[in-house]
Amino acid sequence: MKKIYLLGATLMSLIVISCGKQQTGSNQVGQPQSYPTATVATGAAELITYYPATLRGKEDIEIRPRIDGFIENILIDEGSVVRQGQVLFKINSPQAEQAVTTAQAAVTVADAQLATAELNVSRMKPLADKGIISSVQLDAYINAHNAAKASREQALAQLKNARATLSWTSVTSPVNGHVGAVTYRKGSLVNSQNVLTTVANTSTVFAYFSLNEKELVEFLGRFEGVTQAEKLKKAPEVTLTLADGSVYPSKGRIETIAGVVNITTGSAGLRAEFPNAEGLLRSGTSGKIALPASYSDVIIIPQRATFAQQDKTLVYVVEEGVANQRIIDVTSTPDGQTYIVHSGLRAGERIVTEGVATLVNGTKIANQ
Repeated sequence: MKKIYLLGATLMSLIVISCGKQQTGSNQVGQPQSYPTATVATGAAELITYYPATLRGKEDIEIRPRIDGFIENILIDEGSVVRQGQVLFKINSPQAEQAVTTAQAAVTVADAQLATAELNVSRMKPLADKGIISSVQLDAYINAHNAAKASREQALAQLKNARATLSWTSVTSPVNGHVGAVTYRKGSLVNSQNVLTTVANTSTVFAYFSLNEKELVEFLGRFEGVTQAEKLKKAPEVTLTLADGSVYPSKGRIETIAGVVNITTGSAGLRAEFPNAEGLLRSGTSGKIALPASYSDVIIIPQRATFAQQDKTLVYVVEEGVANQRIIDVTSTPDGQTYIVHSGLRAGERIVTEGVATLVNGTKIANQ
């Protein structure tokens, strides 16, 4: 669940305390009571909204064997840092070895057949030139030679394919990164459906989080630009808070927004990118994205000036010397001391700031 925090506010005469003396005791009917009051004013504030995020490496690759066989050797350990092309597993595949042997034998046969065909052509051509045999007979030997040559090429291709398949017994890493959990051990029978491990390239880490439709429209509406890409370029950098509450030292940028809104959740996915040269971030971990937003002409009041009734927040507004209850729409700040008022109050109005628990609707207020 997201939380909204206030970083700071520069207000022009936010609250003017008009009365610092509070009278205790029960209210007397018709007798004005002394309560501290304040005049509200507008100013600028910067809010931060926190959204839960899932971290993924720039590349999260599932490592699968390309052939069937038994794991002969595991050359890495979980959490290891590997380089592109490094061998991770060795697979024992008798079928692949047998295929190479068979292909090599086929090449040997093809070589012999080609040599015989070449010999026949070299013997028959002089005879055809002297008219001892017909040209048709010579053509038959030439055709046999061409067929033998083609058969050899085919055998060589099969050998090349068999050797390539045999090379798949060495399972290598396609990227630089960190090794995840190793799910199979030495001696396990595996095939292409089995994920042996994962390798995550975390030189850059992606943080995935979501905004609902209203939040997304509001977010994009803060920035100038015609296209979504233009608006994102003007979006401020975001901060990542890790699971232990610490703040990741490098800031990130929102690079993409999913083109389709999830019809089940009514939210759109966003992706923020963070540099990870130190390797502090790991794929699969979680955190919170702090999305800043600047506002102007907002009202901030102390929380002690409000009270709750059911799920509503109310404040006492002093009008013509009388305190009247009014429902307001507010957002709490992280210090738990103030509210940002979205609706229900106007600049210049006066509110009771303390002792609201002892007030009743319609109480006369003195010392305005």
